[in-house]
Amino acid sequence: MQYIRRALQPIIAEKLSTDNRLVLLLGPRQAGKTTLAKEIMEQVAGGEYLALSGEDPRTAERVSSCDLTRLRAVFSGYRYVLLDEAQHIPNVGAALKIVHDNRRAGEMDPRILVTGSSSLSLAGGTREALTGRTWSYTLYPIAFAELREHENPFELEGRLPDALVLGMYPALFSLANRDDRVEHLHELSTAYLYRDVLELGGIRNSRKLRDLLRLLAYQIGSEVSYQELGRQVGLTVDTILSYIDLLEKAYVVFCLGAFSRNLRKEVSRKDKVYFYDNGVRNILIEDTKEWHLRGDNGPLWENFLVSERLKANSYTRRHCGAYFWRVYTGAEIDYIEEEQGQLSAYEFKLKKKAARPPRSFLDAYPGARFDTVHSENWLDFVS
Repeated sequence: MQYIRRALQPIIAEKLSTDNRLVLLLGPRQAGKTTLAKEIMEQVAGGEYLALSGEDPRTAERVSSCDLTRLRAVFSGYRYVLLDEAQHIPNVGAALKIVHDNRRAGEMDPRILVTGSSSLSLAGGTREALTGRTWSYTLYPIAFAELREHENPFELEGRLPDALVLGMYPALFSLANRDDRVEHLHELSTAYLYRDVLELGGIRNSRKLRDLLRLLAYQIGSEVSYQELGRQVGLTVDTILSYIDLLEKAYVVFCLGAFSRNLRKEVSRKDKVYFYDNGVRNILIEDTKEWHLRGDNGPLWENFLVSERLKANSYTRRHCGAYFWRVYTGAEIDYIEEEQGQLSAYEFKLKKKAARPPRSFLDAYPGARFDTVHSENWLDFVS
């Protein structure tokens, strides 16, 4: 398949060309950050840029020194700099702050694009150190909103069954053999668990983390009880919460809270936990059967729609709250967005089927919009 133009490419290229703030490109491992960063550098710098890697010991040692003279020796002479895998550099946030605050025209005045495969360190201490000095973007696995630029609706619909089971990581698009794609997902999931989360998060008990992930994988689309998860895994609630926080920062899972404006009967204490990618979820439960053979189509459909919507909203810089809704009587809505006070509610169905919002929801929020997302209109929802 041809190169898939990522939605962030023109946005980041414009920022690098017109603004002297640092650009942070974050996201999960193997989402295509390095490829995208090089494409951007070729576009804005015509290939005349300095490429550095945080995995290179010499680069890491020099940058982490936070010594202005040594930093000038690294960055001077180049208008554009790519610092890849920056999370491997100790004190990288402090070092980049020094570079940014001590720019001198003609000596050290670079436009810097920084990538990181995990937000555990890069988006933690680095963001605090660089407050007001950066533009920050997240690159996810391929989005259908991006594929829509290359393929027509008929072609995209043909991709859907595989996407629902194996996910949307870029490498899968270049592997024709299904067994190879499954094997790639196994390797990718191992990198998630052991390299990003375990090493950067300082977690020693990999078995309990794996058990937690499997439990979450079986509960996509359902409300989770952190107390029950702790009981089943053998960890305290605080530890469960800290693990899930790390998994969110490493772009493995994300949480949706319950929408509530403090109505007495609304449920507001539990979350739903989704995976950024269906393929990673299915590898964790060791089930990569094809779509038509599965018994968990409903939860997979919901996880796919919510994660693809998240990508689309992120790439269009659409800042809205995302929630689910349920009351104690059992009435519920799968997904709600709140933007500038306007509520938009969505019910997810596998097949085209008329659905009405619960009367209790309409009574509580009479101005809310409501729609059903199903197999015939899903593409507009995710792109």
